[in-house]
Amino acid sequence: MKAIGAADHLKSPSIIKTLAFISLSFLFFLLGKNFSHSSSYQRLLFFSSNSASSFSTSSTAAQSYTVALSPNLNVTFDPTLIRNHTGAVTPQADQGSSDTPDAADTLPLPPPPPPEGITRFGILDENGTMTDSFEVGQFDPEMVDDWRSGSGGNESDSSESDGAGASGIVKIKKYKICDESMREYIPCLDNVEAIKRLKSTEKGERFERHCLEAGKSLDCLVPAPKGYRPPIPWPRSRDEVWFSNVPHTRLVEDKGGQNWITQVKDKFKFPGGGTQFIHGADKYLDQISEMVPDITFGNHTRVVLDIGCGVASFGAYLLSRDVLTMSVAPKDVHENQIQFALERGVPAMVAAFATRRLLYPSQAFDLIHCSRCRINWTRDDGILLLELNRMLRAGGYFAWAAQPVYKHEPLLEEQWEEMLNLTTRLCWELVKKEGYVAMWRKPLNNSCYLSRDPGTTPPLCEPDDDPDNVWYVDLKACISRLPDNGYGANVSNWPARLHDPPDRLQSIQIDAYVSRNELYKAESNYWNEIIESYVRALHWKNMKLRNVLDMRAGYGGFAAALIDQKFNCWVLNVVPVSGPNTLPVIYDRGLLGVMHDWCEPFDTYPRTYDLLHANGLFSVERKRCKMSSIMLEMDRILRPGGYVYIRDSVTVMDELQAIAKAMGWHVLLRETSEGPHASYRILTCEKHLLRS
Repeated sequence: MKAIGAADHLKSPSIIKTLAFISLSFLFFLLGKNFSHSSSYQRLLFFSSNSASSFSTSSTAAQSYTVALSPNLNVTFDPTLIRNHTGAVTPQADQGSSDTPDAADTLPLPPPPPPEGITRFGILDENGTMTDSFEVGQFDPEMVDDWRSGSGGNESDSSESDGAGASGIVKIKKYKICDESMREYIPCLDNVEAIKRLKSTEKGERFERHCLEAGKSLDCLVPAPKGYRPPIPWPRSRDEVWFSNVPHTRLVEDKGGQNWITQVKDKFKFPGGGTQFIHGADKYLDQISEMVPDITFGNHTRVVLDIGCGVASFGAYLLSRDVLTMSVAPKDVHENQIQFALERGVPAMVAAFATRRLLYPSQAFDLIHCSRCRINWTRDDGILLLELNRMLRAGGYFAWAAQPVYKHEPLLEEQWEEMLNLTTRLCWELVKKEGYVAMWRKPLNNSCYLSRDPGTTPPLCEPDDDPDNVWYVDLKACISRLPDNGYGANVSNWPARLHDPPDRLQSIQIDAYVSRNELYKAESNYWNEIIESYVRALHWKNMKLRNVLDMRAGYGGFAAALIDQKFNCWVLNVVPVSGPNTLPVIYDRGLLGVMHDWCEPFDTYPRTYDLLHANGLFSVERKRCKMSSIMLEMDRILRPGGYVYIRDSVTVMDELQAIAKAMGWHVLLRETSEGPHASYRILTCEKHLLRS
């Protein structure tokens, strides 16, 4: 047998396979090791610290944090250098290595300096158009909430922090009920001490606003009279109201024979008459329409002012002709006439022609009516008639029903001649004099004023006089100029004027020009959608709404939406003094409004509104006054069973909820349609009847 040599063993198939396997394994080992050193792939970073403490932005530099790179455990990283624009990670060699990179190669570039010369804020350019290039203004520390108290830095006297730190919870002590003597209390008109200090009252100064000093505002809940009942709903309330809600018989005693008001068992009845229209307001309105056919109630004439209104039957009966009337009267010996008007569901405010402008804009009313309003229009160079002229729209009418018009007595005839002389110098045209009534028409422009003889009184006001500036502005013995471009005179007929952008929209002092019409229309669309959602989700059509107050009205979009949705109510649009004066636009679209500062009480009786609506009001006004003061005023003027809807920033909702609960309201915080992460919320409240 032949022997097998070593060479033959090497040639055997099993030996060859074993050697090949060992060679391939060694080759893959070398390739894998080389690949692990490559920097062309994303590496895992393992953070570690030589200190037991965790990361802190304030201690990063003091602690020696490192980053280990797997699988090269001997390579460490500075964590302050791992973030850069590309996302790459720069390794740092072990201490003592000659490959340590320079600081200039590893540190990130400093941020660019802030821009200089910021001169404009917002998202509108100099032409008033929208732009995506805008600057951010300076930091305003007053806009930062005080988390320690949760009240935004506006703690009321009765509020206190609960010690919850950043939780933002606010506690408010329960408010007490005011004394029974305050049930008809109007703070700025019942300030007896201030009225006593007046130097003179001969011009009616005692009927004007005299508010309490700062820090002495209302701090209790005004009670309702005993036996108070939910008001009779409209339209029945036009003709009758509960005696227990307005338990005053002075008007019945003084005016019972003039067809104003009568008392029948537990109700007051309103036959619809007046001193100069004892046969009823409807026949009286027919007479005016026949005297001046161009008036066309509900078409050309939409907004009316009734001065010395009595119980407001004139305005009550105009409502059926699609006319809104602001009925005004002072709180005089017949002090409850405005309260009767509001209880009936008729627009009304306490106001007096005395020494200051009324709180309505220029060219507000299409018709102004005075029936035995007991005002001496010719005193002091006609200064009161000049105030009426300021508020009367260009081309509008003044109806005067008074004894000098129709009685032939020497003194009364002298008063009539004085009135004729004054109205002629005002360039008014005496259109018709018939029976008890005389009708004048205001000119459409300034041409007649400018063509008068030199030195004719009263003069035109100076060009820089703003006829829409009305908050605590003294009366002026001059004729308010009409805009040369015809603004205010050229309004659409009703109902088109409700949505047609009026000319005076262009004169409002806001940071926009080209986009004003779009902003106006957008507001109307916005509120239409909101009211539609209220009707669907919150069943607004089941709420008995008649007297509504919009506390921050803008262009009146909320009121317009209620009209579009066929609500049988009227809205008083309030324009706060802290914002742009949009009152001219509100009146041009056929709505009612007034200017007011919500850091002061409102000129109306307690329990006169069914719904108070406040959109973005508190986040603005809390920098000027206490939110609790505004809320207590809201409680004063809200009827028991009435509602409050507040749409505002989440930053004010905690305190508003606490105040509302302390007043005894039933409150519910709701999300807006934008969802739970929106910056706004809706606080819905209902006032209950409190018993002392």
